[in-house]
Amino acid sequence: MTTHPLPTSYSPGILSVIPLFYVGWADSILSPSEIKLIHKKMATLPYLTDDDRKIIQKWSNPSQPPSDALYKQWVKLMHQAALNMESGKRQSLIDLGLEMAKQNAEADEQKAWFTQPETKDALEEIQTALGIVSIESYRNIFTTEQLEAAALVMNSQSSFNVNCMKDILDGPYKTMRDRMRTLLSDPVFNYQTLRDKDDYRNQVLEWCRLLADQGLGAISYPPEQGGKGSMEDYTAVFEMLGYHDISLAIKFGVQFGLFGGSILFLGTEYHHQKYLKETGTLELAGCFAMTETGHGSNVRELQTTATYDSETQEFIIHTPTEADGKEYIGNALHSTMASVFCQLIVNGEHHGVHAILVPLRDQSTHETLEGVRVEDNGYKLGLNGVDNGRIWFNQVRVPRENLLNRYGNVSPDGVYSSPIENPAKRFFTMLGTLVGGRVSVPRAGLSAAKSGLAIAIKHALKRRQFAPKLGEKETLLLDYPSHQARLMPLLAKTYALHFGLEYLTDRFVNRNEDDIREIETLAAGMKSYATWFTTEALQECREACGGKGYLAENRFADLKADTDIFTTFEGDNTVLYQLVAKGLLSDLKKEFHDEGYRAVLRYIVAQASDTMMEYNPFFTRNTDSEHLLDMDFHLETFRFRERQMLYSISNWIRSLIKKQMSSYDAFLRVQTHILDLAEAYTERVVLEQFAAKVREVETPDCKKMLTKLFQLYALSTIERHKGWYLENDYMTGSKTKAINKVIYALNQEIRSDALFLVDAFAIPDSLLAAKIAV
Repeated sequence: MTTHPLPTSYSPGILSVIPLFYVGWADSILSPSEIKLIHKKMATLPYLTDDDRKIIQKWSNPSQPPSDALYKQWVKLMHQAALNMESGKRQSLIDLGLEMAKQNAEADEQKAWFTQPETKDALEEIQTALGIVSIESYRNIFTTEQLEAAALVMNSQSSFNVNCMKDILDGPYKTMRDRMRTLLSDPVFNYQTLRDKDDYRNQVLEWCRLLADQGLGAISYPPEQGGKGSMEDYTAVFEMLGYHDISLAIKFGVQFGLFGGSILFLGTEYHHQKYLKETGTLELAGCFAMTETGHGSNVRELQTTATYDSETQEFIIHTPTEADGKEYIGNALHSTMASVFCQLIVNGEHHGVHAILVPLRDQSTHETLEGVRVEDNGYKLGLNGVDNGRIWFNQVRVPRENLLNRYGNVSPDGVYSSPIENPAKRFFTMLGTLVGGRVSVPRAGLSAAKSGLAIAIKHALKRRQFAPKLGEKETLLLDYPSHQARLMPLLAKTYALHFGLEYLTDRFVNRNEDDIREIETLAAGMKSYATWFTTEALQECREACGGKGYLAENRFADLKADTDIFTTFEGDNTVLYQLVAKGLLSDLKKEFHDEGYRAVLRYIVAQASDTMMEYNPFFTRNTDSEHLLDMDFHLETFRFRERQMLYSISNWIRSLIKKQMSSYDAFLRVQTHILDLAEAYTERVVLEQFAAKVREVETPDCKKMLTKLFQLYALSTIERHKGWYLENDYMTGSKTKAINKVIYALNQEIRSDALFLVDAFAIPDSLLAAKIAV
């Protein structure tokens, strides 16, 4: 292409920065931080002359904005240069400025400056700070053909290696995840629209059998029982089922994770040998009977009883009242046995909740056994492929050996014993071994959210609405800043949660008895935070797809309905957040008790540090983009919020108790505040794990992309809590406004790679299966 010099007396150096000043002055304001950054970065550009710097000083004078004539001249110069720009590759306003410079550069040495990476990097930092990304945002400079070509390029060229990003996401589970992608793409797993619950349940049961035939049901069990002893592979399988039919994921989890898991973790070698192999092949269908109608989250107060009869060496399982029946039990209609959680009574003495295997039906006829009553829960909001039911027991006798006795045993003559003497510790240890459900459920929920985002983003890259002018092509949905603001922060949070949940899985898989309480706290927080996100993300994605998102063929109906219950089962999220806060407050109390003056000293130092930060005007008012995009700033901001909440709530409770208020009433008094503490704790953990992953990645283009996602997650979370930061004098209004501007820029940057970021999830087309995403 033949190019011609621009009709101007400006030097190539000045021409290279005109697009930046054009956009910087677009809102008629250059903020102090923008001016500071411009001067700082311009100082690093060696090709600028002294005369160039004088012009830049003049153009960045906030008291003398450019005249209309100067602004029009800039537009004319940019438009003429744009005509000479090469199509077929990604373009930005930085590329336009460099193109303007090269067109008017005379010496080869001068031209070389505008091809060096350092030059572009410095200009890009200014571009990001000023909230500039794509040429699509400035239609008056480029021709319609250029805009269309740019959009085509943007949607066909990623700024990072997608396969590399997929490998980063798959991590150590790559082999299993790829295996599941292949397996679930088999035509036998194709979706069927089955609205009759019995037909749907039978289909899900058949799919479950096919997975068991592949050895996936037993994968977490010991090799002696047909498994591989791999809990990490089990969680990967469960996560991948979240891309398919959620009813299948839950059915799989109940049979092999909950029922089989109770035998594995609460039983002993006798139970393993007798039941695990048949459980893993689904020859023995089982259910996990914990929840009762009258006691959902309060497991310790379950009312079902197991009374030992030493004469017959049997336990008598009994449901005292109708309201004490087991409620919402998955697999209840297909099961022949249940792992029943009940109050253990031996010689009139209560020993707390234990689990006992209770047969429900005849193995050959499937007839319900005497004393057992099972009723169908019927149709639900979602998950109608799962056979939920209610179960009651009327003096049902089972052998003594059916007690899952890892943590509590009863001898033939009726003597209770336990390796854990303290009943409370025994109870929490027992429940702690079953925390795997809280590890797995949010991962399947996040898979559903990833599917929703992939559908919404792919739709937004095809769907057009409203044109700049009559007769021109309409604008893509994803090129509207409002649409970017809806979806890009969700995409960033999805990546953040992905790495956060992998950290939780690793901690759970490699747990020991010393850190199980910490892992319980972590799992409770992550499960709540992630499943609430799934609900939020799917609703936003559905709305972003308009009426098309409401059609069943585009999957949001099932995705939303099937995952809605994730916020309730495996522990109601609000209750779990209280568990998190109690754990944090207990740890703080223990720290002061165990470490004495050292803990006090740390507390004083932390408080002094926070106070210095709080009243440091440079920090609270710093709107410099380098500062706002700095990882250390993000981490410290999240930590400050958690730390301040923990200390203030702890002091508040202590002061209430000193006023003779009971600890229970004191906890109720601060209850709404401790939910915020639990959220702050979880967000801090997620951010730290995202930061660790960014530091770990070595591939430059993927690292750069993950850094942008990290920054957007961090800043959008800070922006969501800006009221708290303003109330606590940690930031000023000018700083939160500057954060909004950086978020705007990051949304635009990430939009350019949005398609490839969801492609990195590697969801097979047969699983995504939404017509608007094709």
